[in-house]
Amino acid sequence: MVDDVDKRQTTNTVEEPLDLIRLSLDEQIHVKMRNDKELRGRLHAYDRHLNMIMGDAEETKTTIEIEEETYEKIHKSTKWNIPMFFVQGGGGVLVAPPLRVG
Repeated sequence: MVDDVDKRQTTNTVEEPLDLIRLSLDEQIHVKMRNDKELRGRLHAYDRHLNMIMGDAEETKTTIEIEEETYEKIHKSTKWNIPMFFVQGGGGVLVAPPLRVG
């Protein structure tokens, strides 16, 4: 007899939050991290704590500096590519799966 977990793994339905992550395996996702970091990359694996393995990832860190003369905020972004990346589940604030049309 097939239990509920086995049924969810073989269908494209979303009944629990982690089902949405499961449907995003091997697809590009966007992860917003603490400390003004963002990741975009291919989701290879995850667990129930939302630890994730991402490949072909691009990390973007945004910093804000204050102009000394005008006191204006200057947003600066630094990007770098990482071939394989481990994301600790507690560090993520938002996980956005790919947009599905249809």
